[in-house]
Amino acid sequence: MSEIRKELKYMSSHEWARIEDDGTVTVGISDHAQEALGDVVYVETPEVGSTVNAGEEAGVVESVKAASDIFSPITGEVIAVNEALEDAPETVNSSPYDDGWFYKVKPADLTELDDALDADGYAAACEDE
Repeated sequence: MSEIRKELKYMSSHEWARIEDDGTVTVGISDHAQEALGDVVYVETPEVGSTVNAGEEAGVVESVKAASDIFSPITGEVIAVNEALEDAPETVNSSPYDDGWFYKVKPADLTELDDALDADGYAAACEDE
């Protein structure tokens, strides 16, 4: 069974969002998603300073098996990207919730995450796949 952290919000498309103490939001893909993808070989993140929109494509993750779009769980300005993934995309496989995050956003409206899945809801969605 994949690790599903209680403190995160999840999208049915397998992205997670963590609200940080300073009000920013960190985004990545779930343990379930990285397991399904297999060995990650490339991650394309949005550019710092760009705006991402909730539910819209914000990047791409490629593995030896497939390429998959990354959808933003929240609208806002991208304030940081995980540059370590350029040289070590496999970090997504070994640490999807910690070192393998994709980007950070200064959100326009945190209430957009109110409709996201909690850990139990995400676990149920994964079981239904």
